[in-house]
Amino acid sequence: MPAIETQRLLLRMFCPEDLDELARLFSDPGVMKYVGDGQTVNREEADKALQSIIKQWQTHGFGRWAAVDKQTREFVGFGGLRSLFGTPEVVYHLATAHWGKGLATELARASLRFGFEDRGFDRIVAIAKPLNTASLHVMEKLGMHFEKHHSYYGIEVVQYAISREEFKWDGSVYEPKI
Repeated sequence: MPAIETQRLLLRMFCPEDLDELARLFSDPGVMKYVGDGQTVNREEADKALQSIIKQWQTHGFGRWAAVDKQTREFVGFGGLRSLFGTPEVVYHLATAHWGKGLATELARASLRFGFEDRGFDRIVAIAKPLNTASLHVMEKLGMHFEKHHSYYGIEVVQYAISREEFKWDGSVYEPKI
């Protein structure tokens, strides 16, 4: 499974040893405010999520990476692509200490490039709760456009999308690692 280096991040496959970091991320109320029902998740649920993330790569050939700071080797969050009812969706979740640094945009831009160039997707979506202005800003910086208001699993969201033709690489670092 591929790993990717961006300017500041190493996007690598998750492994079982990442459970502590993922559980820490999911226990942060700030991180979880706009995820699902807005509640933190316990270690058992974090482990289920980790197993699902690992299986996604094995089943679909794309998924979410652990995002690690290249200089410090610190786990900063995770993101990548998942399937939203058969449509590729870009996602990103960062530890609060790493908000406001452009890392979500960096991670998501690399994920879009991977999806379009390496997996041949024609269109990728992103969803966010309407009050999650930081996430909406990331989507707009990526060149995504508002598509619709929708409800998934009873949660009201806005959906943005971008096509392969609309996606423009900004020339930043993108180095696939095998």
